[in-house]
Amino acid sequence: MSISRSIESIVFLERNTFTIEFRRPAFDHEWIDYGETAPEEIVPRLRDATIAICNKLPMREDVVAQLPKLKLIAVAATGVDNVDLAFCRSRGIGVCNVRGYAANSLPEHALMLMLCLRRNLIAYRGDVQAGRWQEAKQYCLLDHPISDLQGTTLGVVGYGTLGQSLARLARSIGMNVLVAERKGAIDVREGRTSFADVLRRSDVLSLHCPLTEETRNLIGAVEIQRMKPNAILINTARGGLVDAPALLQALTVGQIGGAGIDVLSTEPPREGNVLLEASLPNLIVTPHIAWASRQAMEILGDQLVDSLEGFVRGEPRNLVT
Repeated sequence: MSISRSIESIVFLERNTFTIEFRRPAFDHEWIDYGETAPEEIVPRLRDATIAICNKLPMREDVVAQLPKLKLIAVAATGVDNVDLAFCRSRGIGVCNVRGYAANSLPEHALMLMLCLRRNLIAYRGDVQAGRWQEAKQYCLLDHPISDLQGTTLGVVGYGTLGQSLARLARSIGMNVLVAERKGAIDVREGRTSFADVLRRSDVLSLHCPLTEETRNLIGAVEIQRMKPNAILINTARGGLVDAPALLQALTVGQIGGAGIDVLSTEPPREGNVLLEASLPNLIVTPHIAWASRQAMEILGDQLVDSLEGFVRGEPRNLVT
C-alpha cells in the first residue's frame, strides 16, 4: 500500500528583488516565480498556495483572510512590518523571516555613506567631471572640507545583528561607539547611553531599528535640533524612522552636516519624495541597496530555503509568529 505525501505549493511573489538562483527545497513541492506582483494580484496568485514568499508586499488581514490553504508566509527580509502578524497568529499561519544575512553588506554600505559625506566625495567627483581640476593652479583641489572618521563618535540606534556589526566595523577604524537606549526609556541599561545623550554627542548617528508605531518618525525636527551642527545621519533601516521634510529643512539650512539615506517611507517612490527633489551636496540617497551584496543574497537564499524545509519537517525556524 503506497502512502501519498502532500505536495506543497510555493509561490514567490517578488522574485526580481534578487539576482541569485534559489536552490529548491528537499521536499515534494511545486514552485512558481513571479517577477513582480501588484497588490491586487496577490490573492489570485496565492489562491492555491500553501507557502508564500514575499518581501515588501502588504500581507494584511483583507488579503490573508482570502487564502484558506496558506500555511506559511516566508518573508525574504528581516523586517515584517508588511505582514499582519496578529491575524496570521489567529489563523495559525506561520510567519518567518531571514536574519543576519546582511551583517557585512549593510554596515559596509553605512560606512561608505559616512566616508563619502565626511570627505565630500560627491562634491569632488563633480568638480573633476566639470573640469575644475584640469584648470587648477596647483596639484590638488581643496574647495570642500575633508574630515576623518577616526576619533569621532558613532551613535548606534538599534543594537541587533546589524547595529553590532557596524559598531565593530567603526571601532576597527578608530571611532568611539555609543549604543542608544530606547527613546523615552526611564532606565538606561548597562553598556547603553540615553537616547538624548547619543543625539547630543554623536558625530554620526546610524539607525538600525525596526519600524513600529513607537519608532515611526524617531528622528524628527526636535531630535535633529539636539544633534551637533556638523553631525551626519545615516538611515539604512526603514524610511519611516525619519521625518523626511524635517530632515530636508535641516540639511538646507545647515542645521546638521549631512545625511546618507538608503530607505524611503514608500518604495519604490513612484509619487516622489522630498529627499529626491533636493539637490544638496550633503545628501546622498541610494535605492535600498545596502543589504544587496551578492554574498548577502546567497546567505539569504540559503537561510530562506532552510526555513521552508524546517517548517515542513515540523522543526520551524526564524518564526516571528
